[in-house]
Amino acid sequence: MGDMLALVELAGEAALLLWGLHMVQSGVMRAYGTRLRQRLGAGLSNRRRGFAAGLVVTALLQSSTATAFMVASFCAGGAVALVPGLAAMLGANVGTALIVQVLSFDVTAVAPLLVLAGVIAFRGGGQTRRRDLGRAAIGLGLMLLALELMANTMAPLQQSPALRGVLVALADTPAANMVLAALLAWAMHSSVAAVLFAASLHAGGIVGVEAAVAMVAGANLGSAVNPLLGADRTERARLRVPIGNLANRIAGVLLVMAALPWIAGALAAIDATPARLVANAHVAFNLALALAALPLLPLLARLLERLLPERPLADDPAAPRYLDASALATPPVALANAEREALRQADALEEMLRAISTGFRTEDRGLARRVATLNEVVDRLNRAVQAYLAGLGPDLLGEEERRRVAEIRAFAIHMESAGDVLERSLARVAAKWAKQGLALPPEAMAKIADVHLRGLEQLQLAVAAFMRDDVAAARRLIEEKERMRDEETESARCFSLATDPGALATAGLLLEVVRDLKRVGGHLAATAHPLLERIGALRPTRLADTDGDGLAPA
Repeated sequence: MGDMLALVELAGEAALLLWGLHMVQSGVMRAYGTRLRQRLGAGLSNRRRGFAAGLVVTALLQSSTATAFMVASFCAGGAVALVPGLAAMLGANVGTALIVQVLSFDVTAVAPLLVLAGVIAFRGGGQTRRRDLGRAAIGLGLMLLALELMANTMAPLQQSPALRGVLVALADTPAANMVLAALLAWAMHSSVAAVLFAASLHAGGIVGVEAAVAMVAGANLGSAVNPLLGADRTERARLRVPIGNLANRIAGVLLVMAALPWIAGALAAIDATPARLVANAHVAFNLALALAALPLLPLLARLLERLLPERPLADDPAAPRYLDASALATPPVALANAEREALRQADALEEMLRAISTGFRTEDRGLARRVATLNEVVDRLNRAVQAYLAGLGPDLLGEEERRRVAEIRAFAIHMESAGDVLERSLARVAAKWAKQGLALPPEAMAKIADVHLRGLEQLQLAVAAFMRDDVAAARRLIEEKERMRDEETESARCFSLATDPGALATAGLLLEVVRDLKRVGGHLAATAHPLLERIGALRPTRLADTDGDGLAPA
């Protein structure tokens, strides 16, 4: 009975470790997700930069799975080549190993401080980056506490005859240890958690050196399965990166298992401390695999491209249609091509707005997925436009053409930013209400429909200002942004005055919708800034003139 209770405690502590890891990932992703995605995309220009970008992003996110999904989307979208994408995954695997390396040191003393600081930041940060970083700090503190609890729970298990009998049998079959760790990493969606669990088993004397090293190899294998299972199977090209990463891991595991006694002896000679030995094994596995695989990536990429060809462009709404590489030698033609592709972003954004508006009136449970798909179209087209314009030779561009390049780039980026707001905020709000089957009062529905129509009007004005240099449209766009600010203020006032639970929920929803559409409108209004600045119609600041004492003049 005591052994069973200890195993239940161990399972709970492993769950706490996994939850802490999830909090770190979600906190960092919320605080810097868009920026990390942009940095990762910018870094995928060659093998070395791809490797470094994958390492840094994964070290921050503490998840090679999240990095794998981002890299796969870049490669499938044609924005980057497959070889740098595969190199980024090798870097991501090393990044997870560095996380384990840091956690292998005795840093549990700072766990309470991390949780305390995280709670203070989380509760006092509002809806800001400070709150997100507080979430990450809490998660890291929980991870450290979980590791300490696991070590304490392991101590009595060393004396369990039943458990020792099972593990002695497993020790004679390293493949069984490897499979067990692979299943744990797959179930946990994290090689970090699985490797730390293996380190706890080894520190408690429950598994030996060879078994611990085999579990490290298995954890690396299991974590490579998740990106493959979670990939979008409607487009085979998206499977290239996860399959390539899994193939590299399989090769590494086979080599480790073949030389397991020698590897275990070498690691024990370097540092026999259990936590350090497992951490060193994790780093050695991924670093050696990266060094061996990097020169072979072009061959692997060609094989994957042959086995998993691109889908015909006609079937892919995010595939560029007008970005003719041969037109780069003729800048006016190339700029027109880029403008047409940027307008496809606006079309997808309009479809997102209409879908979300409809989602508030119907129980559309597939809304979030459909909007996410449309946002992926906007994102991929933005990356394609940016890469295409980067191919224009500066020596071929005159001053007017350089200005237009900057405007097209800015327009495409603002379309992407507006799409991100729609997907991450408005679509989720609409989907949540549809899922719960909540009915809104007619006046609330009319209000939501009205603000969405105004959002569509802002989009049309942005396109007019961008394509035709329509100064009147640009001015109206800025004016509409100011109206949305006033609308937000009024919605906040109604929310603060609401007392009935139903009225409070409705007012809160309206405030969310207006606030998010104001953010969308801000991105759309920014597309008009270059035109208004060019004609001197935009104030440099909204602040009133002040005297030297910081007060407005009398």
